[in-house]
Amino acid sequence: MTIRPSNQATRPLQADEIPGETIAFQRISFPDPRAASTPVSLNAGSDFPPAVCGFPSVADLVRDRASSDELRILTNSATKDRYPRWVPLPPLGGNPTVSIVVPSFNQGRYIRATIDSILSQSYRPLQIIVVDGGSCDETVSVLRSYGEIPELEWTSEPDKGVVDAVNKGFARVRGQIVAIQSSDDCYLPDAIRRAVDEFQDDQHLGLLYGDTIKIDADGRELSRHRIGPYSLLNLLRIRTWIPQPSAFFRRELLDALGGWNDRIPYAPDTDLWLRMAFRTQVKKIDVFLSQRRLHGEQRDTQAARISRDFALMIEQSPDIANAPREIRRAAQAGKHLMRVRYNPTESDWYAAWCLMRAGWADRACLDAKGIVRQLFMPVRRKLSFVKRRFGMGRHT
Repeated sequence: MTIRPSNQATRPLQADEIPGETIAFQRISFPDPRAASTPVSLNAGSDFPPAVCGFPSVADLVRDRASSDELRILTNSATKDRYPRWVPLPPLGGNPTVSIVVPSFNQGRYIRATIDSILSQSYRPLQIIVVDGGSCDETVSVLRSYGEIPELEWTSEPDKGVVDAVNKGFARVRGQIVAIQSSDDCYLPDAIRRAVDEFQDDQHLGLLYGDTIKIDADGRELSRHRIGPYSLLNLLRIRTWIPQPSAFFRRELLDALGGWNDRIPYAPDTDLWLRMAFRTQVKKIDVFLSQRRLHGEQRDTQAARISRDFALMIEQSPDIANAPREIRRAAQAGKHLMRVRYNPTESDWYAAWCLMRAGWADRACLDAKGIVRQLFMPVRRKLSFVKRRFGMGRHT
């Protein structure tokens, strides 16, 4: 996805850049995600729901300093009756519409592959919503080339960035199942049908995701690996992650929680997944559903902003603030682990310091070997340089 500053207005388009008319969106207001949940007191026995069918109440878990297994059950497998904040999900029909929101800006080189990967899916009915931010490259020409395909609707007009574009797309969603696909990523064959089958098999399932394959700018495969199993603790401890190109969710969650949060423009998808994780059942399937393209114009290259917004997401979350202690500790550790993954300083010693802080916040995240490895990395690099400089270690 191309970098688009979220807080800067896009300049007006010139007539020779985007010929023809544009389609205007009907704007809607999404609720403030910071007010999306009812505050819950952590004083045992005060405002918590009682135990149901022998399942321990939240108060019991807090009082007894809950184990990871109990927290996993509470946060991932409980039903809405046991967790009052959960969003009720009505039964899906036999053939639900799937709406795919595609934000775009100057992605003319890749967007055809993205749209074709959706149109070639074996599942129907589909709604493809392309929200272009007023691209000045060949994007609009590519979109016009599809003609009057009823499944595809698009607009090209200035916006305030990718968060604004996605929220515009959310305003037009008609399907019972929703996904967000970047304009440089692609679905693999039968990915949407597999997602629909999972939702129909489990009517309590609200958020589903699978694995993704990394490809380069030319579509060549770079790597593939299985993402770790889902639990809320794993998500907060950065032991698993939810790739946007492989994620699908029920429309009711969007209606209840609103869209992307423009206060954290470099982690809005993670923020939405986290809000959903506190309110619905989440499932990870061991199936490759998408291709995730890596190239130099992506937002993922903005390490400092990504780690900053991830930390802001944790700090402003009422769900984390009101959660049991183990979840709060995992979230605090996750902030430091994210700074290791997206190291804004590129310093090995800074990475070691962040690993130490993660271990202090959550003992389950203590990585002594990783700390030592980061501390001695500069020495190893210097030794490698010396060996190369003086030809040491060469075989004759």
